[in-house]
Amino acid sequence: MTHSAILTRDDAALVIIDFQEKLAPMVWKWDEVRENARLMIQAVGIYDIPVFYTEHYPKGLGGTVPEIEELLPGVEPYDKVVFSAFGSEKFAEELQNSGTQTLIIMGIESHICVSQTVHDALNRGYAVHVISDAISSRKELNHWIGIGKMKEAGAVMSSAETALYEIQYQAANPEFKQLLKLVK
Repeated sequence: MTHSAILTRDDAALVIIDFQEKLAPMVWKWDEVRENARLMIQAVGIYDIPVFYTEHYPKGLGGTVPEIEELLPGVEPYDKVVFSAFGSEKFAEELQNSGTQTLIIMGIESHICVSQTVHDALNRGYAVHVISDAISSRKELNHWIGIGKMKEAGAVMSSAETALYEIQYQAANPEFKQLLKLVK
């Protein structure tokens, strides 16, 4: 039996928050965040982990950046105007109906939409793992404030590689060679 802070693929889903065209280029360490997000999306596909993603007020902030959206064929975004993803009734309902119990969360901005989604998820009884190198805010200080609040509320802070190696669990699992190709 593994510790509750170790991520497993059982009953997990990746939740991608608001990687949108007008906002993304303004966030701190955008290039690093984008690449870690791309790694996570590609890797969860190896493990058949479902993906949910949101767009906050796309009329004003644009759609999802192409380099993220291209990795999500056949997955439709949940539009929202409330900062938390749970402000979308459709998102909340479909996530609940999926049987997911653990959320792997990444996105922007750390201290607003990501933080409020994490807090709402925890309040609803989900286990939450935040991919800290795949989230950011426009200002570095706000990013760290968001990280602190989420951690204090009970979310597990992780990184893309940490999460993926926890999901992989052991080198003997058949997906290991595929994972290695992505992380190298």
